[in-house]
Amino acid sequence: MEMFVAALTVFVLAVFIGFEVITKVPPTLHTPLMSGSNAISGITIIGAILVAHEGYPDLAKYLGLGALVFATINAVGGFLVTHRMLDMFRKK
Repeated sequence: MEMFVAALTVFVLAVFIGFEVITKVPPTLHTPLMSGSNAISGITIIGAILVAHEGYPDLAKYLGLGALVFATINAVGGFLVTHRMLDMFRKK
């Protein structure tokens, strides 16, 4: 139970700090920072694959699968936004 409380505390603090950091970013910097966050999503994808593959309990596997889906959506969406942004600066 102590591990769950510690993990829940870290999760809540991460959500709070992430929200505070994102709301302070000006709109002109938001898209380039989204591109940089694709690396973090890549790390999340690798971690989720490892959790889903190893002999963890079923709940951990389902949470790993959910993390895999959401991180993949985030990474692909970030790359699409970056590609679209870079197309705006190309000469026609």
